[in-house]
Amino acid sequence: MQPLIKWTGSKRSQAKKIISYFPKNISCYFEPFLGSGAVLGVLSPQKATCGDISDPLIKLWVMVQSDPGLIYQEYKKRWNNLQKYGYKYYYKVREQFNKNKSPHDFLFLSRTCVNGLIRFNRKGEFNNSLHHSRKGMNPERLKKILYQWHPVIKDYQFFKKDYVALTRLARKGDLVYLDPPYFNTKNSYEEQIDFNKFIDYLKDLNKRGIKFVLSFDGTRGNKEFFADIPKTIYKRHVLINSGLSPFNKVQNKKIEQVFESLYLNY
Repeated sequence: MQPLIKWTGSKRSQAKKIISYFPKNISCYFEPFLGSGAVLGVLSPQKATCGDISDPLIKLWVMVQSDPGLIYQEYKKRWNNLQKYGYKYYYKVREQFNKNKSPHDFLFLSRTCVNGLIRFNRKGEFNNSLHHSRKGMNPERLKKILYQWHPVIKDYQFFKKDYVALTRLARKGDLVYLDPPYFNTKNSYEEQIDFNKFIDYLKDLNKRGIKFVLSFDGTRGNKEFFADIPKTIYKRHVLINSGLSPFNKVQNKKIEQVFESLYLNY
């Protein structure tokens, strides 16, 4: 599955490895930190309930279900205007998005900004710049991706909810996959979640007999960034190879291997 939208911390390269730890039988798959949906796309479960607190993101996923053709047309219109009018058009759309939070503007910005990095300032405004040396994803390529995703997710449920609300109806036999903003990483997409509240949430999943898999802080080079998760909450902790750190490679000219944590309560 090609990614519909780029997302910080996307699990596209690790998705198959992560899924290899999932139970063979899952009644309903829950993913409350959906982002780019990389794990969802590879897993393709029969039943899924997914969510995120980003309103334009969830609206975009719902539109992929109902009208991928409209998404394609709206993106094509914006992309053509960018080629015609240049950088000023990008910033016009960015200003427009920060006022109305349109999912169409959101997709366009994500596919034409620097390195596809979705970044917000403290006011909640999208603030990444245009990637001047690239034209952005060609509309015809995007169209193929949209129609690749459409049949996969057409029967899934998508909600703008936080992780607690989204998984409130989860039951035994279901699986909750969690990929929250990492505890030791500054996140420019949304504010960090309350760590103590999140730990209480994991305890509640255990109490309810619901299986969970948590992707979280790991290692980079010879440095460890493990979060202080009580060992009573999980049964297994494994490290998933995430490749080389792109930030250090560009900013510090260092080549460092990254491993992300995977915590399982079964």
